[in-house]
Parts: sequence; C-alpha cells; structure tokens
Amino acid sequence: MKNRKNYIQKALGFSLFVMLILSQSCKKSFLDVPPQATPPAVTFWKTASDADKAVNAAYADLHEWTNVAFAPIALESVGSDDAEKGSSPDDASYMNDFDTFTASSTEGQIADFWGGKYKAINLCNQVLDNVPGISMDANLKSRYLAEVKFMRAYAYFRLVRAFGDVPLRLHLPKNATEYNIPRSPKAQVWAAIEADLTDAAAVLPQTYDATNLGRITKGAALALHAKVAMYQKKWNDVLNLTNQVMGLGYSLFPNFEKQFRTENENNSESVFEIQCAYVDGNSAASNSQYSQVQGVRGVTGGGWGFNVPTPSLVAEFEPGDPRKNGTIIFRGVSTVEGDAIPADGDNPMYNYKSYVPFSQFHPGYNEGCQQNIRVIRFAEVLLMNAEAANELANPTLALASLEKVRARARSGNAAILPQVTTTDQAALRAAIWHERRVELAMEFDRYFDVIRQGRGKEVFGPKGWKENKNEVWPIPQNEIDLSAGTLTQNPGY
Repeated sequence: MKNRKNYIQKALGFSLFVMLILSQSCKKSFLDVPPQATPPAVTFWKTASDADKAVNAAYADLHEWTNVAFAPIALESVGSDDAEKGSSPDDASYMNDFDTFTASSTEGQIADFWGGKYKAINLCNQVLDNVPGISMDANLKSRYLAEVKFMRAYAYFRLVRAFGDVPLRLHLPKNATEYNIPRSPKAQVWAAIEADLTDAAAVLPQTYDATNLGRITKGAALALHAKVAMYQKKWNDVLNLTNQVMGLGYSLFPNFEKQFRTENENNSESVFEIQCAYVDGNSAASNSQYSQVQGVRGVTGGGWGFNVPTPSLVAEFEPGDPRKNGTIIFRGVSTVEGDAIPADGDNPMYNYKSYVPFSQFHPGYNEGCQQNIRVIRFAEVLLMNAEAANELANPTLALASLEKVRARARSGNAAILPQVTTTDQAALRAAIWHERRVELAMEFDRYFDVIRQGRGKEVFGPKGWKENKNEVWPIPQNEIDLSAGTLTQNPGY
C-alpha cells in the first residue's frame, strides 16, 4: 500500500504544477490559470523526471471533479432508468433537467464535462508531443506514450458517445490558426480512438510490479478497444479483442459486493481502475470526490447522497440475486461492513458500489477519498464477449460467457439465477442486455448502453427522451461562443 500511495501522491502533487504550465500553451478558457510563481514551460520537458511527472499528472487528472463527480453523474447516469438525482429536493435541482432531458446548452454540467475531457486530452497531448524528444530509457518512454494514448482514447470515448461529432485534437496547436478547430465526424473520432488503443496495446505490459500497481495495462487497452468496437457494432472485432483479454489471466472476484471495497482494489477482476488514495497529512492530494458525492446522506463519514438507484433498477434484479444488495444500500438496514443506515432521510437508496465504510472517514478529508473507481471489470469483458458471439450467431460461446457471470452471482445456490439456455438470438440478446444492467448497475454505462442498443425511445421515452435529438447532449454554448461559430450545435438544441 505504501508504494501505491507514493505513486499516487507524486501524481496528485504534480498535477497543479503541470496545469499551470499548460495554461501558457492553450487558449481554452478552462485552462486559463494564472502562471504566477511557476517555472516557464521552456524549462520543462528536458529529463526523464519531467516525463514521469507529466504522465503522473495525467493519471491524477483521471479522478478530477469534472471527470468523476457531478458532470459525469449528469451526462452518464441520471438520464438512465437506473439512477436519479438524489440528495434533498432543493439541492442541485438543475440535475433533474438531465433526468427529464430538458438540460440546455448553457447548463454548467455540460460545459464541465466537455472541459474536463479536453483538459485530459491536453495533458496527454503535452506528453505525446514533448516526451519523444527527451533522452531517456527507450522502453520506459515507449510505455509512457502508450499509457497516455490510452488516457486520451478514454477521454475521447466519453466525448464521442456524449456529443457525437467533436473537435479532434491529436497535437498541440502550432500557431494561432490551429486553436479554433471544427467538430470532426464521429467516425473519424472513433478511428482515432481505435488507433490510440491499438498502439497502446502493442506496448503496454500485461502486469506491473507492486511499485507501479494500478498503471494502465495491455488488458485495459484491449478491453476499452472492445468497448469502442461494440459501440460501432464491429462484432468480429469485439469478439477478437475480448478473447484476447480472456487469455490474459483475469478472473471474477468471488464476492461481488466485496470487490468494490478499498481493501480489494486492483483485484483479479479489475481491468481498468482509476487510482485514488487517502494521503496522510495531505488533504489537497486526497481529492477524489467520486464517493463523497454519492455517499449516504446525513451521517458522519457518508456523503452528499447524489446519484441514487431507482425502483426500476430494483425491479430488474431476479428474486434472490445477491447483486441487488451488493449494488444498493437500502435505508433502514445495515451494510455488510456494519454501518447502520438511518431509517429516515431524503433518499430510500444509495449506490453501494461507491460506498466506503464510515469508520474509514478522516475528518478534514473528502469522504471516501480513498475509493478507487472501477471503470472496466472482467465481468464486462465476458458480457461483451457474449454479446458479440450472439450477434455473430454463435450461441454456444455466448451462453458460456454469460454463464460465467451468472455463476459468480449465483454463488453455488442453484435455486436462484437459473442458467440461461435459449439459443434464439433475440431472446439471448435480451438476456445479455438484462445481465449487463444488473451486473454493471450504477457504473455509469446504462444510459449509453440503451442508446447504442437502439432502445432510447422505448426505455427513456416516458421520461421525455426524443428520437433524433437525445442520442447526444447539446454542445456547450460557451464553447460555441468562444469559437465564434466554428463549432455547431447538435440538432434539436
């Protein structure tokens, strides 16, 4: 744990320094940070140590507010049928606009989501444009470039599924004419994401030593590539990529609920996990608010109570499925870890996957700051494999991969979660989609899952979702204004 903490502390501590440097080379308003009392950018990008610090800063940015807190909850979660705003009715009531699909282009969370991803992309482009010129160990340099290519791909993946066509910036602007660029067709963005992930997978190691635990691996690049291919319905690619991941030694963690606890971070099921930590004596470095904003409201060590499960999600679980109680904290009960949840309060349910036991709260720090964020688990790889196999008319393989996920949830009790046996493609597709919903609930995928499946109107229509509009969110109006009209708005907004 000490080695991992040191790695994270280095990343967090250097993040602000790099952001100040970057403000000198980017005209975007969200990087307009005064560079007072900081070394000029010309003195940087000279040594292997500079490269290390810059890559660590990109890692630290992964759990920054706009990447894991309110903006992702708004754009990636509460629009779905799995989650709603939560908290008290009058707290951040604007979040309800995402649940009813009335959020406009001037809504602050939309601007935050957009800005957070482009900040991440800028951090990656700084590394990719400058580190190749540094004299350092060639293998380490190659690995660093592969790690940030993955991070850039991850940022663009989140952008393209949220907005469709987006500006594609793969290098730092060389002159004033390159600052203001138009939106690129989403097909071009998808292609760039796939190119980055192909490059990353070719270089990244399968595992790391304890000092570098939590860094991005070959398996992570292959798995994210499979997910990218799934969104484009490239089923042969999805099958090939997930088969590769399945051969890398991952396995399902035996206890569904326990895999999300801090003591089981980076376990056998973790394919890509954003690293967070409580750093003793440094509350500024312990800055992840992922758990804090979703924690049980009204108790010391809990949180703000946003992004709460819905009755619709509760009803989706089959009778006896233990994943229900491993996904949802119900009001008036005690957690497996022994925390009593008040029987009254603003919300009847909370997200168990973001929960950190109240006893781990440190006064003066964000609640749950030490909770890593599980982004891709091996269970999802198996479900992508099952979906691809079914779409390619291979029900035998689809059923085998699906059964592995259900068997873990079943925990040896054959009376619950009966084995799926249908070979009818449509019925098996529905079973796999159901499994994705209950297995991956509250992990910020359900909303875009339904849209990529072509079921937006069917599932979200009763909440106000409109076809040919709400497949994407509006482009932030402030970005359109800053571009003097170079950026165009999505249809219907």
